Amino acid sequence: MNVLPFDKRVRVIATLVEGNSIRATERLCDVNRETIMRLGAQVGEACRRLHDALVVDLQVGILEVDELWAYVGKKEKRLQPSDGPELGDSYTFLGIDANRKAIVSFVVGKRDYAHTAAFCRDLRARILGRPQITSDGFYPYVEAVQRAFGHEVDYAQIRKTYGPEAAPGEGSPSRPRRCTGSAKVPVLGAPDEAKISTSYVERVNLSLRMGTKRFQRRANGFSKKLRHHAAAVALYVGHYNFCRVHETLRTTPMMAMGVTGHVWSIAELMDAALSIAPAAAPLGLVLDPGQVVRPADLPPIVPVRPGPAPAQLSLFPDEGGGAAASGRFCGDGRGR
Repeated sequence: MNVLPFDKRVRVIATLVEGNSIRATERLCDVNRETIMRLGAQVGEACRRLHDALVVDLQVGILEVDELWAYVGKKEKRLQPSDGPELGDSYTFLGIDANRKAIVSFVVGKRDYAHTAAFCRDLRARILGRPQITSDGFYPYVEAVQRAFGHEVDYAQIRKTYGPEAAPGEGSPSRPRRCTGSAKVPVLGAPDEAKISTSYVERVNLSLRMGTKRFQRRANGFSKKLRHHAAAVALYVGHYNFCRVHETLRTTPMMAMGVTGHVWSIAELMDAALSIAPAAAPLGLVLDPGQVVRPADLPPIVPVRPGPAPAQLSLFPDEGGGAAASGRFCGDGRGR
């Protein structure tokens, strides 16, 4: 059996993390595209294991979280009843340390309560102490953060308002409605208003979209399988955290966090990641695309303040819950 030399594999991965497509990488590296896809999935999944092994027990004061839209196979509006649950819109949940720009946690999946809750639990498992968290106005964050962090969090949302109803074909994730204003809304604890922001995580969203061909809008480089999409995100995160020198920090995010003492090469990243054997139960929760989690399936909420019990939070549109639950502060209900 032919085995691609290690230096050739390093070159392939180095080409992918700079935003090149599979076919462009095939031409640049003179490697078959099927081999490139298998290698990308293998190294990406290994980078996820490396992230689970090293990005833990972190002291993080300020967290910013957001979701980045893409799609697998086809856009949501093109789905047919016979299509599998992994197809359609796919969101990447990102949580970053606002001071040291490190990607602390990421989850790939649908923009629903189940994945929001999984993302918040993963954040809680990786950081120590009491962080301040800022998110957009996506309503499931309220209960997901409360369940994951209990009273050990200061949490706020930036709720955006949008202009008139969009014309047909507008208002989708690829063509969001125009934002006409925003408000900083404290939700849990006592967040510092001066630090309520999602600017840094939105800039990381842009870097991910520019650095991964699968996220490019109006192009044919989109992912065809969820496994490859998730692996591409994990590969980008590993390269971003350990190999890429941040222009403001003048070091890598993981050096700033104290996880490592030097800038890693891509060869070192691959060697470290591939040396970790797959675990039966990784730290980062991975949900089956068809799995549905209802509030009754989750642990009870930890009270965050004394006094009368708050009104019941509604997580699904068909269960009521008022203007916030229906997406009044989220434009088209997608939190954009």
